Order: sequence, then C-alpha cells, then structure tokens
Amino acid sequence: MRGLAKAWSGVLGLLGLMTAGPAVAACTVARAIDLPVTLVGERAMVAARFGPHDARFIVDSGAFYSTLSQASAAGFGLSSEPAPAWFRLRGINGDASVSITKAKDFSLAGIRIPAADFIVGGSDTGSAGLLGQNILGLADTEYDFPHGAVRLMRVEGCGKVALAYWSAGRPFSTIPLERGGDGPWKPHTIGTVLVNGVRMRAVFDSGAQSTMMTLAAARRAGVTPASPGVTSVGYDTGLGSKRIAAWIAPFDRIDLGGEIVSRPRFRIADIQLDADMLVGFDFFLTHRMFVSNANHQLYMTYEGGPVFGLTPTGARTGTGEKLDLTDRAADPTDAEGFGRRGTVLMSKHRFAEGLADLDRAVTMAPNEGRYVYLRAQARLANGQPALAAADLDRAATLMPDDPDVRLSRARLRFTNHDPDGAMDDVKAADRILPSGSDRRLLIAGLYDGLDRPEPAIANYDAWLKMHGEDADRASAYNGRCWARALLNRDLDRALSDCNTALKLHPGDASYLDSRALVQLRRGRLDAALADYDAAVKANPRSAWSLYARAIAEKHAGRNDAAETDRKAALAIDPAVGKRAMLYGLEI
Repeated sequence: MRGLAKAWSGVLGLLGLMTAGPAVAACTVARAIDLPVTLVGERAMVAARFGPHDARFIVDSGAFYSTLSQASAAGFGLSSEPAPAWFRLRGINGDASVSITKAKDFSLAGIRIPAADFIVGGSDTGSAGLLGQNILGLADTEYDFPHGAVRLMRVEGCGKVALAYWSAGRPFSTIPLERGGDGPWKPHTIGTVLVNGVRMRAVFDSGAQSTMMTLAAARRAGVTPASPGVTSVGYDTGLGSKRIAAWIAPFDRIDLGGEIVSRPRFRIADIQLDADMLVGFDFFLTHRMFVSNANHQLYMTYEGGPVFGLTPTGARTGTGEKLDLTDRAADPTDAEGFGRRGTVLMSKHRFAEGLADLDRAVTMAPNEGRYVYLRAQARLANGQPALAAADLDRAATLMPDDPDVRLSRARLRFTNHDPDGAMDDVKAADRILPSGSDRRLLIAGLYDGLDRPEPAIANYDAWLKMHGEDADRASAYNGRCWARALLNRDLDRALSDCNTALKLHPGDASYLDSRALVQLRRGRLDAALADYDAAVKANPRSAWSLYARAIAEKHAGRNDAAETDRKAALAIDPAVGKRAMLYGLEI
C-alpha cells in the first residue's frame, strides 16, 4: 500500500481548524483524497477502476480489509492465490474461505494506486466489493454521508485537539476508540457506548445496512426476543451461506459519547461478532464523523433525520438548549453535486427534494445516462413507474451496454406485463455480463419468470460455479430445481438441488413446492403430496401450490380433495389452470 501514500503527495490541500491558542497553532489537517459518495438505498458507493473496467465499491468501515467477490475479480481479469487454510473471512453469520489478489492498475477517485491488495471471496454485495480499513484506515477518515463524501485526511501537530472542525460552535460528541496494531491489518473502529446504562463495545460499521446488537448483549441490557414490543423481522444474511433470525427491539436509551437517544429501536440477532453491536449505515446517514486513528478518537455531530427508528422533532443539548441543524453547506453548482445530494435525500426518504436535485442534474447534463438512471430509481422508489419507465428508456439509449439499466428495465417491463420487452432486456444483459457475474442470479430468475427454463439453468450453473459460499446459494439451487422440473428432465439432479436448498433453508414453502413438482414428475405421489401439504400449510394463499396439489390428489384418486383444492386455487388466481397447462400439467 506504499503506492497510495506516494500518490497523495501531489493532491494535498490544507484545511485550517477552527481552534485557538498557541498550543494548537501548528495543528493542520490535510485532505488527502476526497471520495465522492453516491448513496444507493442503504449503501454508500464510491467509483473506482481496474484498468479499463469501471467498478463500484461499498464504503465499509467494518471491513478490516478491502474485498472483491470472486465474480468481480474474474471479470476484471485478476488472478488470485488461495489464502492459508487457517485464514477465513468472518462475518455476522459465518465465515468463508478466501484468496488474495493484487491489482496493478487500480485507481480511486482518479488517483492511480500502483499495487493494491484485495481479499477475494465472501457473499456478493451488488457491487465489485468492499472498500475496507486497509485503505480507509491508512490515515484519519471523515465520513460525511449527509453531504455525499468520504475524506481521507492527514493530521499533524493536533495532539488532543478536537477535530470536529466543521461544527462551528455546535456541540459535538467524542468517543474514545480502542487502539489497534500497526501494519496492513487495520483495526475496526470500535468504541464504548452505553445502552440502558450497560457498557457495550460498538463497531462503527458503514457497511452494515442497519444498527444491530447481539442477543447476548441485548440480554445484558434487559431485552430478549420475548420482551414487550419486540417484533420479528424475518431473517438477515451476510457473509457465507447461513441466515439468521432477527428482531426489532426497543431500548430505554443509548448514550454515544454524550449524544443521548431515548427509546431507540434497532435489530437484535444471534450474530457472530467480536463486539457487542454494530452501529450501521442508518447512523452514518444522520451524522458527520471524523475518525482519528492518530488520536484514537471519534468526533461526530448529528446532522438531522431519523436515527435508530426515531424521527426527532428537534435536537437539543444535554442541558436542553435547542440545536440549529440548518444545513449551511453551499448548494451544488454542477450536475455531479446535484446528483450526489439527490441520492442522499432519497436515502433519507425526502423524495420531493431528492427528485428535484436529480431533475437539476439531468437538466445540466442531459446526455449523461448515469443521472437519468439514478432519477429512474428515485421515481421507482417514489411510486412513479410511468416516469421511471421513460427514464429507463432514455438511459438505455444513452448506455445501451449497461447491464444495470437493462435489468432494471427488464424487471419493470415484467411487472407491467410486457414479456417481449422484458425478454429483449434480459437477453441484452445476458450477452453483456461476464459468465461469473453476481447478476447472473437475477437473470436466471427473470428467465424463470418468463418461462424460459433453458437459459435460466445456464445462468444458475454459471452463478453457482463462482459463488461457492454465498448467502443466496439456496435460492439458486431452488431455481435450478424448479427449471429442471418444468422441463421434466434431469429429475434426479433436480431433486438433489431441491434437497440442498431445503437443507440450507428448512421448511421454505417455495422450496417445498419445487420439490413437490419434481416428485410429481417422477410419479412419487406420496412424496409429492407430503411436500405440497407442507407448502400449503406454510403458505395457504399460494394458488399454484393448491392447484398443483389438486393435480397430485387427482392422480392419487382423491377426487373430492382435488376438486376442493382446484376451486380454492382458481378463486385466488383464475389463470392458474392455464399456467399449469403451459407446463403440461392437467387435472
């Protein structure tokens, strides 16, 4: 990583701190790299390049090292070597084997990094990978998601000076950080917070989509899944192929270095973590933070907006003084600035303001497809599908070889009952993407929805080959099982796929339904009926499961039960019988 330090030398711009007194006269902060951040839902993305290939990374302060997915590394033409057997990448719900690669032509924010190391492995993230602490921790780091930026900073001569230089007299909070070792394996950003008065080790993790606490830590704070007000939110996934049950739980209060939030709500789950909790993207979105690795302190200001499930009507100091949270940052002057601010506002669900900024970006740069695409996504989030469709048409004209544009339009066309148009876009994305791309799973699912099992199987094959330990493997196995069952071939292999999916996610209604169809095709009526019974019990409003069970019951001579299920299925979906006939299944 020495190449990065050399690259900084020509781009330093000194910032003066708003401090006073001779003891801090020599204190300077140098802005080494200013990384523009685009917020996409609950992810902060930065642009990079591997030679001629564009890439997007998730800013992940919780990743101790920068990572690439296997598919991304292959797509960028990077070779890798297996890591030692004892070295595994750990996440909130498991671990995974990895390899190591060195990128010789990597650039970040237009600055070329002569040699950058990446860990290759783990689950796909919808991006090239994660930008972790081996880059973010090279210097001090300012996370300014509210203004669409991450800044790598150099601090000299500041000693114990508070580095919230932007606060301009507003109160700020300070959290001491644990000290980590030197060398390439940079430490996590870990500080102590108080939850219900109990000390908790908290990892400040911008890559975690929401704040989360371990069940063991929640119990210490007096909260369990059975506590009043706790609600299930299904399952969370992360690194590896496991999924974990999660709940949203209310707490009395959380104290983060003097910033106190009453009645916060955040996730609890039985996660594997070398701390008590993750403070995630939802917190980063509402705070400006300066992580001083030199002073081992975190300085932060609250910038407004919902935090920990609450939407404050106002913010006050500990003594009750009302805080002025007016954003005094200068308005953008170019399309890039309006585009970045627009995505921040959309992430905060301030849709009207966000769309207004994205409108300005498109007006100022009408031939830049990226802004048209971002506005399309914003319009979809705002419930404006017709306007989004027009934007996606325009974006596809400006960027005909962009797979994200094609896949987004394919999904919208599919929803709008335009199978021919959806198929055109799916085929285009299929041609464009490398064989191991993470989006192959999405393409396979779209082919399934368009009743094209042959290309669906090809894409499931390609995805599974490159994603040996991904959290979505169960979905891929189920999809391939279903496609083979529709074709009525390779049924033993189909059964194996469904069994694998159900081993990963026992009791899943859709997986049981897929296996039931395999058994029906094989003439194993008792096994088919057992799976259909379980699928209907888990999802009694599934017209397909009811109708398919009626077919199995008819073949088994259970005519009355078959007629009851047939009528129930048609009452839910009158077209389900035609769908069954399309697959060669009739009562």
